[in-house]
Formats: sequence, structure tokens, C-alpha cells
Amino acid sequence: MTHDHDLVLRPTPAQTEAALNPPPGRTGGDLVVETLAGLGATTVFGLPGQHALGMFDALRRSDLRYIGLRVENNAGFAADAYGRITGEAAPLLLSTGPGALTSLAALQEAAAASAPVLAISSQVPTAGLGGGRHGYLHELPDQAASFKGVVKSVHTVRTQSQIPSAIEAAWKSALSAPHGPVWVEIPQDVLLARTAIPVVTGGDAFPEELPPRPELTAVAADLLSKAARPAIIAGGGVVRADASKKLRRLAETLQAPVVTTPGGKGAFPWTHPLSLQSWIEDRHTTDFLEDADVLLVVGSGLGELSSNYHTFKPRGRVIQIEADLGKLESNHPALGIHADARLAVQALLETVSERADPTAPERVRALLAKVADRIAAQELTLEQDVLASVRRALPADSPSFWDMTILAYWAWSAFDAKGPNHMHSAQGAGGLGYAFPAALGAAAADPTRPVLAVSGDGGALYSIAELATAKQYDLPVTWLIVDDGGYGILREYMTDAFGEATATELTRPDYVALAESFGVPGVRTTPENLEQDLAKQLASPGPSVVLLPAVLRMFAPTHLGSD
Repeated sequence: MTHDHDLVLRPTPAQTEAALNPPPGRTGGDLVVETLAGLGATTVFGLPGQHALGMFDALRRSDLRYIGLRVENNAGFAADAYGRITGEAAPLLLSTGPGALTSLAALQEAAAASAPVLAISSQVPTAGLGGGRHGYLHELPDQAASFKGVVKSVHTVRTQSQIPSAIEAAWKSALSAPHGPVWVEIPQDVLLARTAIPVVTGGDAFPEELPPRPELTAVAADLLSKAARPAIIAGGGVVRADASKKLRRLAETLQAPVVTTPGGKGAFPWTHPLSLQSWIEDRHTTDFLEDADVLLVVGSGLGELSSNYHTFKPRGRVIQIEADLGKLESNHPALGIHADARLAVQALLETVSERADPTAPERVRALLAKVADRIAAQELTLEQDVLASVRRALPADSPSFWDMTILAYWAWSAFDAKGPNHMHSAQGAGGLGYAFPAALGAAAADPTRPVLAVSGDGGALYSIAELATAKQYDLPVTWLIVDDGGYGILREYMTDAFGEATATELTRPDYVALAESFGVPGVRTTPENLEQDLAKQLASPGPSVVLLPAVLRMFAPTHLGSD
């Protein structure tokens, strides 16, 4: 009798030959790139450094495509976007100490947004592991400790035979729900030493699934089927799990209105009769959700942005589907279902009863009209026109990446993403400099469609070096820079709070001339010409910069008590 766990995959004749007669000159670095290729990787991002040269030399002997950025943090943002667009673990190759640490902010964003990034860093020679304090260049007493609070898992390699298994375990960790960044570190001497280990020819690239507990989905289905006013909050977990179509079917079966969080942009069709769109930072929407007698939260921890800055106080029963166990019921008591969004929504589809509610579309229209009236009363025509121009200029199937800038804050609420996995921003961790390097990673993932990056002038200064990357690899990214002379949103916050702003004004370059110095076309536009200029650059091959000098304002918040 044969059991599943007794089955062994037998090598093919070609694999046997390769194992018995590995090519000469291989090192530990070759084991790294061979393992990545065996797991299905095709593209790696990174930046070389002295301790990591063994990995980078091995790239020369592999078929992996390398995209090199100029700053490690930007390389991390590019890998983050590649992972979001492809759903694959994006390898990120880094060096020890300063190189590794410079990636931390990008890995925090990947963790907050559940983007699968496989960071592989070098380490000091093996003798220096464990805080030996030998004085090696880049030495840290405990490099791994710097990453343990940021990434999903940390894997330290000490011998060459550990390399394939450590990378495979990290790959699975990155792609197991919830997706996220992982960290592997390998000492310099292990990477450089010659190896007699056979060529790595494959790997188990399939992560573990996270199905829901059936007794919980049975209770959830019963609550939703009997609800009088059900509603749904769709978060980033719906997008990461590719559950958007299933969520739409569930909403239509239940006749439940759906609002998407900033991370869940595009998870539900913008113009659907049940779509509350993304106006989650609005008191009218907050009131609507509080009035639901059963609220289904899918793929969201109901954090600061998704709860209208923690002013949301649900009065009905909450059902929360969340792959990150730490976020389950972290903000509100709920029927917590620890599961991948796609599997959990499928289970609900199989067990809920169809319910009729002819009032649901009308209640949605009434809510959106209230929101529109609130915004219209604030005389923010310029801001709405600029955002509308961006939407008209951007092809419907093109992804966009947004920095932490006023236009992005508008986009979280008012921009139609046109589909799941089309709009991405740094709202997870909230750091500056995300948009342009992330857009480069997306363009590397799919160069057949143009990609838009949107930054303010403050955030743009974090990423200027990557104009060289865009040019070097001829990536089809159009970078819209809204220049308001400083950190615009901080200027607003400080003026509102203290009467005047401090440390928000910036001396900045001529962005058009700067882009052209890299060989990247640049154009200065106006709000009136934005749509035409942006569309032209998006339709042109290769990278480009569009500069919009404009001072935009935010719409009034409602979490402070203002209507």
C-alpha cells in the first residue's frame, strides 16, 4: 500500500546527468540563482555590494533578468510592485549592513500591503555571525534582528547545503496568505566558495492554502442571509487573493452595498448599482456602515484609514474575514474567520441564501449624492478636474502608483481604478518615495502597457536617481510630478493645527530639465492641458516626466466633526 507521503519524485535522466556532472566554476551564489529559477523566478531586483558579489557574479551564468536600481529602498519598492502585479514572490538581492538596512522602509510597505517580496541579503563571513564583533566591513551585531519586526520570516544560512531549502521555505512564506516580505541572509564566504553540490533543478513553489473553518462560514452565511441591511467592506486582501469576481457575485446574491478601502481599490466595480465606491473617509459613509445590521469585512483590519480614523463604531454584527491572524478582531469584536479571502468568499457563495432588496441601489445612490454635495460645497473644482484629467488620460487597463501626496489622498476616495490590482499607493506604511520605483517594477512585470506614477515634489526627490534606471531599461513609465513647492499635505496639517507651517517648504530643481539630463523626455503642463499632455506621454514608448505646477487642497475631513 502506497501513501501520499511515501511518494518520491524521481529525477529525469537529464537531471541525473546534471547532478553527477555539475559544470565547473560554480559557487554558493550559483545555488542562490539556480534555486530562484527552479522556483519559477524570471526577474530579480537589487543593488550589488562587496559581500553580495558572489550572487551577482552568478547572475551572469543564469537566465534570470536583473533590474538594478540606484537605491536599495527603491529596489524594494520595485520588487513590491512586481509582486503585486504578478502575484509571484519578487526576488530582491542586497548587500550587508547599510545596503540591507536601507531597504527596511520598502519592506515595511510590502508587509503592510501584503506584497510578496523575497529579500536575499549577504552577511559578513560566517565567523562574524552571532555578534562575534570581528570588525568586518558592514558588520552588525545581529543583522537579522533589524528585520524580524518587519518581515514575515527570517532565514539565516550558514552552509551551502542550506541555501536551496532556506530560499524555498522563504518563497513559500512570502506567498502563503497573507502575502508579505521575507528575509534570507547568506554569509559572504558561503556565497563565494566553490561548490560541489549538484545543480538545483527544481523546487516546491506551492504555498500552503488558508481555508476557512466551515462552522464559522456556516454561521456567517446564516447571518448574512437573514440580514435586513447587510453591507460589505472590501479591503486589500480581496485584491491580493484575486477574489474580486467572487465578491461581486456574493454582493449581488445578498444585495449588499460594497465600499472599498484605499488598499482595496478596484475590488468592486466603481459604477455598479451596489457600489459605495471608496468614500470611506466620509461621515455619510461611516453612518451608512454603522447602520448595517450585518457588516461583512473582507481582507481588511479596519485600521486608521479604513475606519475613518477610528471614528467608525458599528452597531450591528460584524463578520471579519482576514488572512493576517494578528488583525482578526484587532479593532472591533466580530465573528472572526481566519482565512484567505478567495476561499472564504467561495465558501459563503456556496452556503448563503439569495435575498431580495429593491431598496439597496436607491440607498447607495442617496449616499453617493450626499457625498457629492459635501464635496461640491467646498469649491474644490481644481482638484476634481485634475483627478478627472488623470483618469481620462490613463488607459483603463494600465496600473497606477501613487506617492503620499495630496492628489493621491484624493485618489483613495475619488479615483475609479477600473479594476482590481490597477491602483497602488504607499498607504500601507505611509512612507515617501514609493510611486516611481514601484511603477518601474510594474513596468518590468508587464512592459506591454504604460504605467503611471504620481508624486508630489517632496516625494519625487526621494526617487530622482531612478530616472537613470528608467532610461537604462527603457521602461514605459510616465511620472506625473505635482509641484507645490514643498510637503503640501504637511503644510495643510501644520497650518490647521498650529496656524502656520514649519519645515515644509522646499528648494527643488527644474524637474523637466533634470529629466532631460537623464535622456528622459519632460514636459511642463497646466491643469487645462494635463489630460492632453499626460495622454501623449503615456502613449509614447519609454519613460517620461510630466510636471504640473499646482497647489492642491484636501477636502475637509469628517473624523474631526466637520460635515
